[in-house]
Amino acid sequence: MDHEKVNILLVDDQPAKLLAYEVILKELGENLVIASSGREALEVLLKTEIAVILVDVCMPELDGFELAAMIREHPRFQKTAMIFISAIQVSDLDRLRGYEMGAVDYVPVPVVPEVLRAKIKVFAELYRKTRELERLNHELEDRVRARTAELENSTAKLRESEQRRSMAIAAGKMGSWDWDWISGDWMWDEGQYRIFGVSPDSFAVNPANVQALLHPDDVEQLRKAIAEFNKGTRAYETEFRILRPDGEVRWCVGTAAATVDDSGRVVRVSGVTVDITERKRAEERQNLLAREVDHRAKNALALAQSIVRLTRADEVKAYVSAVEGRINALARVHTILSLSSWQGAELSRLIDEELAPYSLGGQIVLAGPEVQLMPTTAQTLALALHELFTNSAKYGALSTRSGRLAIGWQVEDQRLTLNWEETGGPLVMPPKSRGFGTRSLLASVESQLGGQAQFDWRAEGLLCRLEVPLTRKTAATVPGKFDPASASELQRASG
Repeated sequence: MDHEKVNILLVDDQPAKLLAYEVILKELGENLVIASSGREALEVLLKTEIAVILVDVCMPELDGFELAAMIREHPRFQKTAMIFISAIQVSDLDRLRGYEMGAVDYVPVPVVPEVLRAKIKVFAELYRKTRELERLNHELEDRVRARTAELENSTAKLRESEQRRSMAIAAGKMGSWDWDWISGDWMWDEGQYRIFGVSPDSFAVNPANVQALLHPDDVEQLRKAIAEFNKGTRAYETEFRILRPDGEVRWCVGTAAATVDDSGRVVRVSGVTVDITERKRAEERQNLLAREVDHRAKNALALAQSIVRLTRADEVKAYVSAVEGRINALARVHTILSLSSWQGAELSRLIDEELAPYSLGGQIVLAGPEVQLMPTTAQTLALALHELFTNSAKYGALSTRSGRLAIGWQVEDQRLTLNWEETGGPLVMPPKSRGFGTRSLLASVESQLGGQAQFDWRAEGLLCRLEVPLTRKTAATVPGKFDPASASELQRASG
């Protein structure tokens, strides 16, 4: 039995994914309506009866949660079925948030075609049966509305305008306006006043006052936009900045459409303003992050290159082992720093990471407060601790079960002091010459961090004292920056 097709709205900012959903759902034989953004989806909803909305959670400008909240604000869409598609791991809290926003189901990515079709089909059939029942229950009202089509059309336009205004106010980032081209009268809704940071009680909407709130660099392009309407343009969209009375600069995107009379003359211009400041700031943060990642990658490669170039060993196997150990130490501290978004690393965490490869039972005692290290300090200390642990495991207290190691640290006047004390291990003899590890430790702590490293080769075990400044001025001018001078120092130390 043939049935009336229903409209299924597909919302996603990626054309490839929209095409994939169309292919999967084509077998249902329904009308597939496409929207590439949340704003476009809202425009479709205002004009088209939609049975089911399939929306991507992660979209720019308006994400799935925000779009769902705006849709549910209006009584007309409170029962419209919405299914979220998420390409990320969705937590229980995210699911709860989605259901609170009005979602009826979640579909994870990758999408299983059969599952997606089944879910959509259920809600499409439910919508269809509901509509059929409504048509039976309201047959008389439908006949009356058919006889008064002109009045209904006028009422629908008014309702559509009011719906758009209600959604703009609910979102808090949208506003609508209307300009009588003939009389020059303006009308702003509450959202428009909010975006511009003015009050309807004290702000008179006229060309002069509005222009005073525009960024000087964007005034000319808006003048050109107005001139385009006189040349026959019927719609226009542009991004611009506003200067609120409190001095804050906000980014907006404005969309305007002209209404003409029978002779083609413009009689009214209406539009919507969207505050996109957060999106612009997110783009700036993303660009900054990309530059920072590139910067840190170059620094890490430079440091790894120095380790490879300066490591010395009599045999290839020993050389490979030494390089791998130092690179792994560098990788571990990078993992810790990345988890904190490169804000820093806890000293105790660095020590725990270096302890991880060893099974030492109760041979090691740690004592000290929580100390947050800047990225450069963390990188250098991680390599220094690696050298100390490696040497102790090979020749010192950690090479025997009877050996003991005490690591203590304290902070005073923005200066970290770390004491490394070994006891109970093999008899210690002062080295005739310092190996690369010891020399590189000295060079990096003293040259790169401006600290001091002292060694006391006592017979009962090594005593090492590291002093490192923690202030930004002396410890790291640019977080994460590798100092080429320290590489030169390491070269001299190994030579």
